[in-house]
Amino acid sequence: MIETDTRANQAPATKPPTGRVHVDGKFFRRAGAKFHPKGVTYGPFAPNEDGEPFAGREQTVRDFLQIRELGANLLRVYHVPPRWFLDLAAAHELQLLVDVPWNKHLCFLDSPTLRNEARDAVRSAAYRCALHPAVFALSVVNEIPADIVRWSGAAAVADFIDGLIAEVKSVDSGLLCTFGNFPPTEFLRPRRPDFLCWNLYLHHARPFENYLARLQMLADTRPLILGEFGMDSLRETEPQQAETLGWQVEAAFRGGCAGVVCFAYTDDWCKDGRAVDDWAFGLVTRDRVPKPAFEAVRRQFGLAPRFPLPSAPRVSVVIASYNGAATLRTCLQSLEHLHYPDYEVILVDDGSTDDTRQIAEAFPAVRYFRHAVNQGLGVARNTGIAASSGEIIAFTDSDCRADEDWLHYLIGDLLNSRFAGIGGHNFLPPDDAPTAACVMVSPGGPAHVMLTDRIAEHIPGCNMAFYKWALDSIGGFDPIYWKAGDDVDICWRLQQRNYRIGFSAAGFVWHYRRNTVGAYLRQQSGYGAAEALLERRHPENFNRFGGSIWHGRIYSPAKFGVETRAPIIYHGLFGSAFFQSIYATPPSLILAVPTSLEYHVLVTLPLLVLGSVVPHLASVGLASLLFSLAMCGIAAHQAEMPPTQRRWWSRPLVALLFLLQPIVRGWARHGGHLRGQHRSLDDRENLNSVMLEDQDEDFSQVLFWSETGVDRMAFLARILERLDQRNWPNKPDAGWSQYDVELYGSRWARLLLTTAAEWYPGRREMIRCRLAARWSFPARVLFWSVAGLILVVIGFLAGGWSWMLLLGLPLMAWWLNQEKRDLARVTSNFLNELAKELRLIRVDPRRVETGRDRTV
Repeated sequence: MIETDTRANQAPATKPPTGRVHVDGKFFRRAGAKFHPKGVTYGPFAPNEDGEPFAGREQTVRDFLQIRELGANLLRVYHVPPRWFLDLAAAHELQLLVDVPWNKHLCFLDSPTLRNEARDAVRSAAYRCALHPAVFALSVVNEIPADIVRWSGAAAVADFIDGLIAEVKSVDSGLLCTFGNFPPTEFLRPRRPDFLCWNLYLHHARPFENYLARLQMLADTRPLILGEFGMDSLRETEPQQAETLGWQVEAAFRGGCAGVVCFAYTDDWCKDGRAVDDWAFGLVTRDRVPKPAFEAVRRQFGLAPRFPLPSAPRVSVVIASYNGAATLRTCLQSLEHLHYPDYEVILVDDGSTDDTRQIAEAFPAVRYFRHAVNQGLGVARNTGIAASSGEIIAFTDSDCRADEDWLHYLIGDLLNSRFAGIGGHNFLPPDDAPTAACVMVSPGGPAHVMLTDRIAEHIPGCNMAFYKWALDSIGGFDPIYWKAGDDVDICWRLQQRNYRIGFSAAGFVWHYRRNTVGAYLRQQSGYGAAEALLERRHPENFNRFGGSIWHGRIYSPAKFGVETRAPIIYHGLFGSAFFQSIYATPPSLILAVPTSLEYHVLVTLPLLVLGSVVPHLASVGLASLLFSLAMCGIAAHQAEMPPTQRRWWSRPLVALLFLLQPIVRGWARHGGHLRGQHRSLDDRENLNSVMLEDQDEDFSQVLFWSETGVDRMAFLARILERLDQRNWPNKPDAGWSQYDVELYGSRWARLLLTTAAEWYPGRREMIRCRLAARWSFPARVLFWSVAGLILVVIGFLAGGWSWMLLLGLPLMAWWLNQEKRDLARVTSNFLNELAKELRLIRVDPRRVETGRDRTV
């Protein structure tokens, strides 16, 4: 049983200590400067003269002096220190990460007594440590056994940890809190820790670096500290220990860790009141004689956190701004103090009418370019690329504030990889408005999409960097993207060239969100218009309903759906492995459908309108509307907002934004389609070819005879290449379809192209092309919507001339079928022109079937 000192439960001082450490994005800050924990574990030791699990005072002073020689600035202790220890640590400028001991090895959730003892222990520790200048953070528990977590349930244990943190915050709201986790309980994910503290023992570089990348994905927007890592010099050698700890410290800081704690300072330590003499993890011996590892760690602590980059290529930071004066000065000021040796800042003023020019003139080092009129985001970024002198082009926005280590981590991760580009986090600044915090957790904000722990499918445009050669290889940004969508398009086009895009966990910027509802909805309208452009350029990345198809996991503060299922955790024999994984089930997007514009227009609105005629439909329509509102309320309830920026009206506002955003964005997206996104077939074809003389020809199948060695796969590859050159929207088979490529014609038709080869002696080949034209999804929706509307009108008018309305359906079907035939005709001409270039011979399918043109 844990004994607590209830006498210590007295109110802390009211004035917080100066220079207190607080979270700053993925790092910590203290007295205006970044604070990078570089520490060692200390103790526990055999009880001293006062019965405390710490060394005597004189020994502690000697230890602190040696630890300061190491270059450490933090100690991790496993018991709550007495006051004299806290004061000595402060005097030696050492911060303390304090673990609070309690009976974690028991099934504590099954016992009210054990739960109360844990709460009392944590509360007592909070009172004893509150506001002391030497206390960095409290760890409310360290390494709960995996069996205990599975016995009680990961969610219940996580909630209990959150409750313990709440106990600390009730005593001292500014005291940082965490808990010590390790690989067997990777699935344990409470929500309230200020940072992640992870104990990790891996002695090979590649697994160590890979697991760090995984931990950064688990940490997401919070700092990550390695709370324990080390090597036993008894089972290994002391030189091995030194070498391993050296590269581990470097790998941790290069990987974006906010800090590290080496286990341990000395071989002298006790567990459960007994000396441990069969392990030697210390940097010094029991007699405090330094091992080789001491010097290795001292050297690395001296270099940390910014280890030298392998090279420092020149970087051009491009900011494309249109009327961004409100935050531009803050943006440019942040770019003046980057920890990177060779970079330039290029500001492209895209026809602004505010004070952008005057602000730029206050920064003479910034290269300023101005468009006379607003030409759009894509053009502005291309202007920056053309003016750049850097080997790497980095992009941010005028509403962003860069962290001083932004380029150090972003470029460092790019240089240590084979990526063509890289991106990073964008965080809500702590000084942003409460409304902006609501916008941050509402749908439609900038997010990164990860295929693996390192490889990204998409990176937001406010924080991305590319090699200039990669941008040049695809012709830069597409100028059609006026306000948004350019970052998505550039990522997809690079990936189509088989280039990979990476993600830097530590290279982040602060991103000011829209701070009014009107500004947020105008932004979402621009995003909707951009989606219409993207759907035309990249139809393979959109589904039949116009929704984008992402193959990776979306990381965003906003919920993309409603969480309905718990994560999948291994149990039984699979649960006994030391390294565990968690399979998080994605939010249910089906439940998000009732908030879409299409649902309101096709379901709720017709039911409410027809309810005026058919009474019982009114109640169904009202139920449909209430269901949509309920989904918005659930999403708002699940939103995670910063406590300091949360107000009583925050969640109602988030629910309102969840309701309005899909309507506004969907309206703009469909408006973009109706304004001519799908050009006519003649415009898209642009083949300058002569139409086939036989206008009655069946275009469902086209045959080509090859005697030149051009096989089916070469012909298909040339088809795809030429389609892309002519900007003809298409979707190649991803491996699961029953066609080779899908082509898009007008809004009302699409075509499935399938090829096959017949082989003949002499390496001759007959290439068959099946052209299966289909109505598009909008065409089917239009036809059956009109049919349903006609039937409703007929039923309402009850006969008479209303039956004549049915004659409109065959006319509509004939018109839609003409669209299909036109698309097949154009595609046939396209294939015929391409075949002539490859010296293939067009063959009449009817003659082949009768055997007159079959050559064997």
